[in-house]
Amino acid sequence: MTNIIVPAVVSLGSIGLGAAVILYFVAQKFKVIEDPRIDEVEENLPGANCGGCGYAGCRAFAETLVKGADQGDISALNCPAGGNETMANVAKILGMVAEAKDPQIAVLRCSGSRANAPQKVRYDGPQTCQFAHALSSGESGCPNGCLGLGDCVVTCLFDAMYMDEETGLPVIIEDKCVACGACVKACPRVIIELRDKGKKSKRIYVSCMNTEKGALSRKNCTVSCIGCGKCVKVCPHDAITMENNIAYIDDVKCKLCRKCVPECPTAAILELNFPPRKEKTEGEPTPAEA
Repeated sequence: MTNIIVPAVVSLGSIGLGAAVILYFVAQKFKVIEDPRIDEVEENLPGANCGGCGYAGCRAFAETLVKGADQGDISALNCPAGGNETMANVAKILGMVAEAKDPQIAVLRCSGSRANAPQKVRYDGPQTCQFAHALSSGESGCPNGCLGLGDCVVTCLFDAMYMDEETGLPVIIEDKCVACGACVKACPRVIIELRDKGKKSKRIYVSCMNTEKGALSRKNCTVSCIGCGKCVKVCPHDAITMENNIAYIDDVKCKLCRKCVPECPTAAILELNFPPRKEKTEGEPTPAEA
């Protein structure tokens, strides 16, 4: 019996030893030596893995930053969740300088609340915007308006959004929004946009995405843009363009003069975080005439 066991053990041991040697040499040949800077860079990132940088998590972004540094350019890379301070720290680790970028914020380009866009039909399907968008034009009849089912709120990793029960629209909490863009991707109506936050958080934008012509658009929502073009004519900075029956304000060109706001006959242009306008006295020119 011993004469059988001993040779078997020796044979198996030899096979195991040989396999171990082969695996060792294969591992040595194909091993990847990772740059230690990747770990250091990752430690300085927020760790939210929100995808706002355009990569699949902070680790992937750290690897891309190190590769970019080796190529001498990280100017196109940005971590919106961490902001300029985080990018400055990361750049210092890599021996580079990060260009400061204007902070951005998510903006809801729809004012189709329950008051402005009354319910015409009742949607009785799966309670997600993706399904509702595929199955209907929305309860108000606006084919481009907010569906009010909160896909954007669900996808926000920073608790920067909530659904207003009174209006039926999502509300963006300015102090919490990091402009990661998750809500932008989640919205099937493409009515959430990342815009420059603006000096002292002052912003002016057209809060409507309805591409229907004026009369039909107004029928579905009282504050929709009707494509009249008055705002385009009055803007002294060529910051407003008209396309597909919708006015659009370029946040880079806009100088926040607010001349367009009182010209809009439907109040589709919003001005945020500005002081109250002075009441016009008789004979005094309007902001557009001044």
